[in-house]
Amino acid sequence: MKTALLEGKKPAKFDKHIIGNLLLDAAPADEVREEKMLIGVRNEAGEIYRLIGASKLNSFMNAVEELFDLGLVDELQHIEEPKEGCDAIFSAP
Repeated sequence: MKTALLEGKKPAKFDKHIIGNLLLDAAPADEVREEKMLIGVRNEAGEIYRLIGASKLNSFMNAVEELFDLGLVDELQHIEEPKEGCDAIFSAP
């Protein structure tokens, strides 16, 4: 899976846990957006600051499970359609 920090956005305090728990390759944001499935991560200000791109459903589901394990919530969990270009958007509760 690929990930990118979005320019001008402050990483969330829990970001080091995401990096520590998920196997992610840093890539330019445009490259991450080309992946089949996208996960956005919001910071404390409510801005999406990190994108995680997965090319396979299995990778996407593993990432989602890890983010839930970190205590984060997916605001799109009960919605069928993408929002802000993401298939899942995680933030601290």
